[in-house]
Amino acid sequence: MLYGSIVALLTPFKNGKVDEAAFQSFVEWQVAQGTHGLVPCGTTGESPTLSHEEHNRVVELCIEAAGGKVPVVAGTGSNSTEEAISLTQHAKKAGATAALVVTPYYNKPTQEGLYQHFKAIHDAADLPIVIYNIPGRSVVDMSVATMARLAKLPNIIGVKDATADLARPVRLLQEVGPDFIQLSGEDATALAFNAQGGVGCISVTANIAPAQCAAMQDAWRKGDLATAYTYRDLLTPLHDSMFVETSPAPVKYAASLLGKSSDEVRLPLVAASESTRTTVRDAMKKAGLLS
Repeated sequence: MLYGSIVALLTPFKNGKVDEAAFQSFVEWQVAQGTHGLVPCGTTGESPTLSHEEHNRVVELCIEAAGGKVPVVAGTGSNSTEEAISLTQHAKKAGATAALVVTPYYNKPTQEGLYQHFKAIHDAADLPIVIYNIPGRSVVDMSVATMARLAKLPNIIGVKDATADLARPVRLLQEVGPDFIQLSGEDATALAFNAQGGVGCISVTANIAPAQCAAMQDAWRKGDLATAYTYRDLLTPLHDSMFVETSPAPVKYAASLLGKSSDEVRLPLVAASESTRTTVRDAMKKAGLLS
């Protein structure tokens, strides 16, 4: 169901409000460029500072603009189980393909707490769920044992793994088998993750280089390693530039250079610094995205 280059969509703002027209145009461009899937309202989409109304509206706009051409995996996670259930139920009603649910941040639940949180969401919303494991932002790290336990639930279908631990997908594969979808959450190690049992990447860089990220994943799936490695090498400096400062400030600046979004972010994030802007521009030039 889910594979390849899946973009963690940014949310364009205009004068502090969600720019709905720009967002839908951006989604349509992503689909036309060959992106294999869409994730609205993830970290890159600044979900922590979207109101519930904005969050639900962005999911609806994405599904509408995608027109059923590619899967839409709606970000519906929260550190409040009740809130995550509500967002996931809305995503189901809106027509999302699946939900991306982050491990609860700030609360620091135990492994049993993580299991019960995801089971409660699973039981309350009849929608496939991808676990989003990102200890760098959420503090907690879901263990392989807990994930394997959750994988026994019929609607827990996979993981976005942003641990950067390349031994993790092999260990999980041995526990749950190949049907459990493993997606990288780290652009720079996307191909290495595939080699360890993954089937794709939920990507920040795909916001600005969708065709190249999709081509790399397509080449890998076809066994054309030479082409896949060529794209890997082309994209690596671009990946690095997207995280010089806290994402999504760099990628929003990059998108503004392509005329796809303003560079506005919401506090407590701030726009990319001048040094980061220089780094981003240089990387985009090297990748052939700017002249």
